[in-house]
Amino acid sequence: MTNISRRRALSMGAALGLVSVASAPKAWAWSSAGSLAGVDAVADPFTVWDPEPDEVAARLLADGVIPAVNTVWRSWVDNADPLPAGMPGYLTSYLQKVNRLPSWADAAKLAASERYYKRLASYLFVSQGLGSGMMSTVIPREARAVYWSAGGADMKDRAAKTFTFGYDLNSETAWQPTGHFIVTANKTRLVHSVVRNLLPTSAGFMRSADQPKPISNGDILRTFHSVATYAHTNLLKWGIRLSAAEKEADLHAWQVALHLLGVQQQFIPATWAAAVDQAEQMLWPDLAPTTEGNDLAETLLSYVSDPTLGLATGFVNEFVRYLLGNEIGDWLNLRRDWVQAALIRLEWPLYVAFREGTSSVLPGSGYLFDRALRGISMLYLNNGTSATQTPITLPAANRPGG
Repeated sequence: MTNISRRRALSMGAALGLVSVASAPKAWAWSSAGSLAGVDAVADPFTVWDPEPDEVAARLLADGVIPAVNTVWRSWVDNADPLPAGMPGYLTSYLQKVNRLPSWADAAKLAASERYYKRLASYLFVSQGLGSGMMSTVIPREARAVYWSAGGADMKDRAAKTFTFGYDLNSETAWQPTGHFIVTANKTRLVHSVVRNLLPTSAGFMRSADQPKPISNGDILRTFHSVATYAHTNLLKWGIRLSAAEKEADLHAWQVALHLLGVQQQFIPATWAAAVDQAEQMLWPDLAPTTEGNDLAETLLSYVSDPTLGLATGFVNEFVRYLLGNEIGDWLNLRRDWVQAALIRLEWPLYVAFREGTSSVLPGSGYLFDRALRGISMLYLNNGTSATQTPITLPAANRPGG
């Protein structure tokens, strides 16, 4: 497996979505000609936030009604559910405007994305649950925002809530009336707005912050690339056959998801090639260790390596290194286990080939990868206690003591 590292990024090329890494951030240069807007202009998404829900969030905090909203939200789960009674009128009015698909959403492509995710769920658990989950700890802005928010003090709950978003998007009923994703996306967007209001009041966050408030359109796009663009390139690297229609359906589902999260069309990539190009500017060059990120990584790894899940620490550490590269593994202080490293490097491709029907030989360590899939899913789904969702709730404060 090729490492994601500064030393080797150039040689990996556009096929993996990586470029060489500069030591200092470059001015934003991605043109919106490659976006859904299709207009050749340059605007920096890191200077764009989400003012309408931010104002709603500010009122919710000022009115002290966050706990009450979280209570009434328990009944609001399915896409077809009516907005719950008992919310402040201004929140209801806002949700009535946004709790719907955009006019440009393609029902056939969204239905195709449900079939695509059903077929590839196990690989996405690995790429997104372990790979993207650990990558988030070396995205400095994301790591600091998570650490200093309320969720940073309870990472198992925070991870489960984060995974709920991906789980609902990757569901085989994501966009159907009985699916959950439209509701989940709207709840997540409001969580972002509440956090944008809260974190500027955190002394700990502001000591290291390099932006006036967190979770800009650019930050959301960076997370999109660390999950979706990264998974897309992983599936191709692992030799999984994807039709053009499947690739298009996957991207379209994410385009709609980004819209539901408040990202403007001028920033949403129109093609996978445009997404890879955007990631080359905004994701890979930004990866770096932070004190906050290392703390979060240690906590997350302790959950995945829980003996009750049957995953040894050495196996988990080396699987992370396999997915993200040795440079990131070194940043996260992942202890080496050379036996597990050799096993994963040799047998993960064989395991994928067997599952995909291109090989009739199941590697001897296949049970370890099966166990890894179960362990990762149990970690993220409902705090590792069952295969049900963890409800997304609004925070009312920052990290205690932050």
